[in-house]
Amino acid sequence: MKYKYYFFDFDYTLVNSEKGIVECFLRTLEEFNIPAKPWDEIKLTIGMPMMDAITKVTGLTDEGKKYQFLLAYKKYAAELMTPNTHFFPDAIATLKKLKAAGCTVAIISTKTRHRIEEKFQQDGQTHLIDFIIGSEDTTASKPDPQGINMALKRTGADTKEVLYVGDSLYDAGAAKNAGVDFAAVLTGNTKGEEFAPYPSVQMINSLSELQ
Repeated sequence: MKYKYYFFDFDYTLVNSEKGIVECFLRTLEEFNIPAKPWDEIKLTIGMPMMDAITKVTGLTDEGKKYQFLLAYKKYAAELMTPNTHFFPDAIATLKKLKAAGCTVAIISTKTRHRIEEKFQQDGQTHLIDFIIGSEDTTASKPDPQGINMALKRTGADTKEVLYVGDSLYDAGAAKNAGVDFAAVLTGNTKGEEFAPYPSVQMINSLSELQ
């Protein structure tokens, strides 16, 4: 492999969690008596900082009301998220290849760390990840580079040794701001041409193409 350290986003990069996320939003919208949004509109918020996604879906701007919505969302997530989250077909094989090559593999995501851990535990694949940095570990969301910078500090890696893999402009921005190489995987909502303003060393259709 070309790099020593491979850092990944989670949703739409390693897994398809669309059903879980959209269902949680729909249940919470119903609880708050807010008109339901179309599925295709809600899924476009995947990868956004959660409070921004809530504003986008609900129209709420009051921070207190958004927080109450978030608490209700988390209640449904505990029931619905992991059972409706599935690894992309080549994700596990790719992670196994990286570990076999002696690479350090980490996840840096705006999703909560414990929810990501739950998925790896459910599938018996915790050995494939060295560590996870989730939303509860940071105070700033992507494209702020805080999560990647934390991983760099934790590993002692030089930025030239690191590849960050993600599916969104938030991921691309975080990699750029951290000064690490970026690989765009086209398994999310972002089209290839949308990545043009950001430097990327690879643009791939699936993780099996990762170098």
